[in-house]
Amino acid sequence: MNTRYDLTQLGVTPELIQTFEAHAIAGLHLGRVGAQYRGGYVLLAECGELLATAPGRMRREPGALPAVGDWVAFEPLPEGKSIVRAILPRRSKLSRAQRDANERQRAASEQVLAANIDLVFVVSALAGEFKLRRIERYLAAAWESGASPVVVLTKSDLCDDVPALVAEAETVAIGVPVYPISSTSGEGLADVRALLSAGVTAALIGSSGVGKSTLANRLLARAAQDVQEIRSDGRGRHTTTHRELFLVPGGGLILDTPGLRVLEVWDGEGLGEAFADVDELALECRFNDCRHESEPDCAVRSAIEAGALDPARLGSYRRLEAETAYLARRDDKRLQSEERRKYRVLSRDMRAGQRSGR
Repeated sequence: MNTRYDLTQLGVTPELIQTFEAHAIAGLHLGRVGAQYRGGYVLLAECGELLATAPGRMRREPGALPAVGDWVAFEPLPEGKSIVRAILPRRSKLSRAQRDANERQRAASEQVLAANIDLVFVVSALAGEFKLRRIERYLAAAWESGASPVVVLTKSDLCDDVPALVAEAETVAIGVPVYPISSTSGEGLADVRALLSAGVTAALIGSSGVGKSTLANRLLARAAQDVQEIRSDGRGRHTTTHRELFLVPGGGLILDTPGLRVLEVWDGEGLGEAFADVDELALECRFNDCRHESEPDCAVRSAIEAGALDPARLGSYRRLEAETAYLARRDDKRLQSEERRKYRVLSRDMRAGQRSGR
């Protein structure tokens, strides 16, 4: 039996329904993208689950395809199929810079990992590789999304000194709650579950093997995602292969994502929140454009010398700034190249017209 969905439980808002009215007049239906596969999408709607495809115009236009979590206007087709006709405005989106498979360098194109999310669970494991710099990077992307970040530290049952690592995480998670949990024993899961309520969507992001799928299964109280045994060094193995949205019993939704080998922040808008401590110190520097290198009266360098700021944190900030600056320059060059191409085509057409008029 095809499950029918209550759109309120899926997170629909009065503003969204109002925006959809024009599409309803055109005979379209409202649904939310629940999963994305290589061949298409699964839509969740009042009439049930439908397989969906995107029209050619969306596939041809960069960045125009739906993402998991998107609200869309769709046209139903026979045999439980449909076609997406429009994507409704997003209130938040979790993105990363997309690498071009044909280039070794980064390409200035955006990949939307999740849309219309309220929370981003930045998942990291207390056992195995615990890296503050990686948490910083994920937090920057989470703040950039427009959703609220939450740090979830898994595998607490395999860690000898949980309070010490939680304290370390809190030094980089400025203004962000940090929850240590064990999906094995269940310790801490109630605190994370309490963040979810009807219509609230949380996206899970993190590296491969940190326990995202196991956490998802515990929150869902069922084996919705395949998991593998933890290795002898405490690290897990990557299992999730696609992004998918799940309804949590009792209210709320979670959006599980595959482990990310590389997460490059898209436009850097979240750096101010992710590195609020560095930004606050920078306000006390003598020069507004202080690079915190050799300038006199640099409050950031003074804090490092006094042991109040980890120099590795400043280095992480600089790396992320450099990445986003590079992407912005690359995008500017691409736009300039497109404008030059358009000008050459226009000039060629004008010359051809002048010759034919002779």
